[in-house]
Amino acid sequence: MIIQRVARWIDNRLGASRAARTTLNKVFPDHWSFMLGEVALYCFVILVLTGVYLTFFFTPGTKEVVYHGSYAPLDGVKMSQAYESVLRISFDVRAGLVMRQIHHWAALMFVAAVIAHLMRIFFTGAFRRPREINWMIGVTLLILAIANGFTGYSLPDDQLSGTGLRIAYSVVLSVPVAGVWTAFLIFGGEFPGNEVLTRFFVIHILIIPVAIAVLLGAHLAILVRQKHTQFPGRGRANTNVVGARLWPTFMAKTLGLFFLTFAVLAALGGLAQINPVWIWGPFEPAAVSAGSQPDWYVGWLEGSLRLFPAWETRLFGFEIPNPFYSGVVIPGITFMLLYAWAFLEARVTKDYEEHHLLDRPRDRPVRTSIGVAALTFYVILFAAGGNDVLAARFDISVNLITWVFRIFLLVLPPLTALLTYRLCRELQARDHEKPRPTAVLERTQSGGYVEVEEPAGAPRA
Repeated sequence: MIIQRVARWIDNRLGASRAARTTLNKVFPDHWSFMLGEVALYCFVILVLTGVYLTFFFTPGTKEVVYHGSYAPLDGVKMSQAYESVLRISFDVRAGLVMRQIHHWAALMFVAAVIAHLMRIFFTGAFRRPREINWMIGVTLLILAIANGFTGYSLPDDQLSGTGLRIAYSVVLSVPVAGVWTAFLIFGGEFPGNEVLTRFFVIHILIIPVAIAVLLGAHLAILVRQKHTQFPGRGRANTNVVGARLWPTFMAKTLGLFFLTFAVLAALGGLAQINPVWIWGPFEPAAVSAGSQPDWYVGWLEGSLRLFPAWETRLFGFEIPNPFYSGVVIPGITFMLLYAWAFLEARVTKDYEEHHLLDRPRDRPVRTSIGVAALTFYVILFAAGGNDVLAARFDISVNLITWVFRIFLLVLPPLTALLTYRLCRELQARDHEKPRPTAVLERTQSGGYVEVEEPAGAPRA
């Protein structure tokens, strides 16, 4: 057949069949936690597919127009081209609203899956040699996912996203020396600027997605080149991988997971309303609505801005305003520690050996307690991002809630670290305890029952 001859011709020149056989014979271990990375990959695929559809109808312009579309409450209202096109997608484009909502839900789940995947890698020690490069790629993917989510969130130019842009402008402006120039580069002038939506659009649909795709490709290539990590168990060692081959078993499972992920996101997009921009109205720089909340993945940054004291200092003749510490320093320290963690742990523990078997979190109590403390820290920041909403909901002073969160931020992380360390030690001790005798019931000849103790695991008649 012609197809066979063409395939043989290509294989004779590229030697692709050997590489294909090696790849298809790759073994992947079976464990539910390994699916987290696959969910992140499939959310990205769905983001690209729905994003391409939305790109045909979105206009990233700040030119003012008058709306005369299907949404009657905003008829005759002046707004930007960007906001008008989002309304048109939502109410006039066939399947536009469901595509918008699937896209938004996929973005939220993408970041969540990346974070969950990184947590699994951290708590099981999968970042250790020889996987430090893949760990750093994962941290970079998290940064890019957050950045792409924020740029996409800002594109509709509604009142909520405009408020978020105003906060971001202030944070960028707070950077000493380079802040003013960077803000002008991004926004194209004083806030709100005339170029920010166009530049965010290019960043959102081109620059960051290409970077994510390249890093995902590198991540998967390294995964194929190295052995996949696995949990200890019968027949499992540092020198092998026990599980299912890529073709056909693993491929069937992972395709099923893709369709399940797509079905969940489609159901959310069709049934669960998200980001109803027509409620907020077009962005007006002089107005800020109460209870403005960003998407969840930047909630911790919002909380850090609200909790950090109003400190402003001068250093070498430059003023360092308050947003710099909470909006730049805290995220900078966060991601620098993530990048360096694999090397810091190896240096402290003096462990430079290769590891292909994963740890149980209880077997690494120090690492686990540090991870739980860090999660507690960021969860508190996330909750603090809604201090005004909590104050209005429970009729409590916003200042009181702010101080409560500040105290929690100092007290709860070390407390949860201590409790986690003690719990890990207790679980380790139980693992090393001798099996206790078990009690069994035996029936007597008279028809009664007596309790008889026997060693655990003893054979029964």
